[in-house]
Amino acid sequence: MSITVYSKPACVQCTATTRALSAKGLAFDLVDLTLDEQAMARVSELGYRQVPVVMAGDEHWAGFRPDKIAALA
Repeated sequence: MSITVYSKPACVQCTATTRALSAKGLAFDLVDLTLDEQAMARVSELGYRQVPVVMAGDEHWAGFRPDKIAALA
């Protein structure tokens, strides 16, 4: 399963999310929404207004969600 984390610089919840994914040994791609207009448009189209937005397979969510991360491991 491919995991993508959409984030912004200096985002505490983004850092917590990427650290938790790494701690579980899960590989992920990190996309900075301030540098990628297409990614920002995609996240906005899904209705998200906060970061991080995590897309894991068919599932996606916003914010630091240790419960969702644990379910991926």
